[in-house]
Amino acid sequence: MVSSFRVQQAAREIRAGAVIAYPTEAVWGLGCDPWNEEAVYRLLALKSRPVDKGLILIADNIRQFDFLFEDFPEDWIDRMSATWPGPNTWLVPHQDLLPEWITGEHDSVALRVSDHPQVRELCALVGPLISTSANPAGRPAAKTRLRVEQYFHGELDHVLGGALGGRKNPSVIRDLATGQIVRPG
Repeated sequence: MVSSFRVQQAAREIRAGAVIAYPTEAVWGLGCDPWNEEAVYRLLALKSRPVDKGLILIADNIRQFDFLFEDFPEDWIDRMSATWPGPNTWLVPHQDLLPEWITGEHDSVALRVSDHPQVRELCALVGPLISTSANPAGRPAAKTRLRVEQYFHGELDHVLGGALGGRKNPSVIRDLATGQIVRPG
C-alpha cells in the first residue's frame, strides 16, 4: 500500500508524540500512539475523559493485535476475523499486556480493525492507535472537521483531512467471550 503524503505526515506526527484528529467510519476520531503515556493522558485531558473508562485500539489488520491473542481459543479469533475490517469493536481480555492508561479499570480492551481507508493507511504505518470520538465528554461526537476545530480550538497537533466513511453510527461493541452486544452500533 502506497500511503498519501497527508497520511505519511500524520504518521510522523504520531511517532513524535502528537494527538491528532482524523475521519473514521461514522464520526471524527482523536488518536495517538498507545505506547506514549504522555500523549494518551493529553488526549484524555483534551476530552475531559477519566482514565478509568479505558480506550479503543484500532488497527489496519488483525495481525497488529497478535501479541494479545497468544492463549485465545481459535473460535475467538474466528469470531473477530469474520467481522473485520468493519464497524465491530470487540472487548478482549488483555491479560495485563497493556498499560492502565489504555485499559482503565477493565480486564478487557476494546479492539477494532477499521475499514476506513485513511485509518487503515495510518495504522499500516504506525501500528495500532488509540481511537476515541472527537468530542469533549458529554458533547456529541464531531461529524465535521469544523466541529473538531470548534471543540478543540487549536489544541490538537494535527488534523488529517478527509471524508467520513458514510456510516450513521459508531461501531457496535461486543464482548468476545460471550458474543453479547454491549453497545449497539
